[in-house]
Amino acid sequence: MRWLLTGGAGYIGAHVLRAMQAADLEVVVFDDLSTGDPGRVPAAVPLVVGSILDGATLRRTLGDYQIGGVVHLAGKKAVAESVADPLRYYRENVVGTLTLLEEMRTAGVGRLVFSSSAAVYGTPAGETVEETAATRPESPYGRSKLVGEWMVQDAAAAVGISSVSLRYFNVVGCADPTLADTGGTNLFPLVMRALMDGARPVVYGADYPTRDGSCIRDFIHVQDLAEAHVAAARLVGWRRCAETVNIGCGSGHTVLEVLDAVGEVTGRDTTPTISPRRPGDPVRMVAAAVKAERLLGWRASRGLEAMVVSAWQAHHPDSVARRLPVHPDGPAAGPAAAVA
Repeated sequence: MRWLLTGGAGYIGAHVLRAMQAADLEVVVFDDLSTGDPGRVPAAVPLVVGSILDGATLRRTLGDYQIGGVVHLAGKKAVAESVADPLRYYRENVVGTLTLLEEMRTAGVGRLVFSSSAAVYGTPAGETVEETAATRPESPYGRSKLVGEWMVQDAAAAVGISSVSLRYFNVVGCADPTLADTGGTNLFPLVMRALMDGARPVVYGADYPTRDGSCIRDFIHVQDLAEAHVAAARLVGWRRCAETVNIGCGSGHTVLEVLDAVGEVTGRDTTPTISPRRPGDPVRMVAAAVKAERLLGWRASRGLEAMVVSAWQAHHPDSVARRLPVHPDGPAAGPAAAVA
């Protein structure tokens, strides 16, 4: 069976592409290259340049390549940008997903892995958030992903699509410097660029009700995330399902703890500049990751050190990274140190 990978030239998409290839899954990439890099797509992989809003190009691609399943990553993902330009996010993420679902129905393509986000939860009440938790997104980005999930669920019920929606937590690191998130707006690329420029990293908000005032996050290595997509593709490929699954490590650290870990690995001063909170940022976001292991046979395996080292060397390939010390309660401790 051949898979269509939308957004496959992007940071996460390129990692998913490599993981699917490693699992001997045949892939065609579909990307508008607005943020994607065609150099991330190996020459042997077909690359169709087109917008997810373009139904005609999607229709031709699904038919010409005899696509049997779709891994849908294409879309916009910056919380702050979504607050500033919400209509763009509803157009790209909601109308784009609707267009894809319509063309899948027309073409008779019945398997889908959908890229969702932990942003659908808003600010959860508990220490960790399960898939059954209330969904109260606090940004247009989170709302656009939740609407996408609803559409996928309804399509699964109405037209027989087998689907898994993956709710990503904070994705970081890279498997290869050529696949680095160099243009991202998330914590790791922002910190790495600041250190390279000799500037102080910026932390948004130091007055949250946490142990040091900064947000608590569950960070996951992008290669672990990519392998979760392979597991989800295999699931929808062999049986009918309609599932929603958290993809995270299952424990969290504060942003300031992560900066400490970056300082230990890089030898740089990571003392931050504190800026006001960003709209739409929840206080704490940590996955309950049990369902992923039970349903997909997948769990995160890479720790904070691997994340920091890979991100730093991607931005600064000639650098020598240092190992993190082992702290009983710090960001390097325990098997789930892959978090921030």
